[in-house]
Amino acid sequence: MFKTLLFVEGDLLPDWVITTLSIVRPTLIAIIALCAIGLITTTLLQSNSNDNTSQALSGGIHESYYSQNRGETRDGKLKKATIIFASIIAVCAILYFVTLIINNPTV
Repeated sequence: MFKTLLFVEGDLLPDWVITTLSIVRPTLIAIIALCAIGLITTTLLQSNSNDNTSQALSGGIHESYYSQNRGETRDGKLKKATIIFASIIAVCAILYFVTLIINNPTV
């Protein structure tokens, strides 16, 4: 299916595309590996977030200054970093497999 969408029968990829893809793929793998290390680190550095779970079920949650500004704390910044690392991993993984499909459309 991809072969008919991307290529006319008998066409091959230009040399510059093959060269670029051979550079892009290891780069994407390196970015994924670095972000995975960052994701593991930020996850392990976060504190346990079991606070207010029993109050949420019983309806005893009261908004405080701390709960309104939770994103500015250390844990809030670590959660944002965790989301950013996970998003980068997802985008790089998708790009990696797209480059595989472009290079070998019969897969």
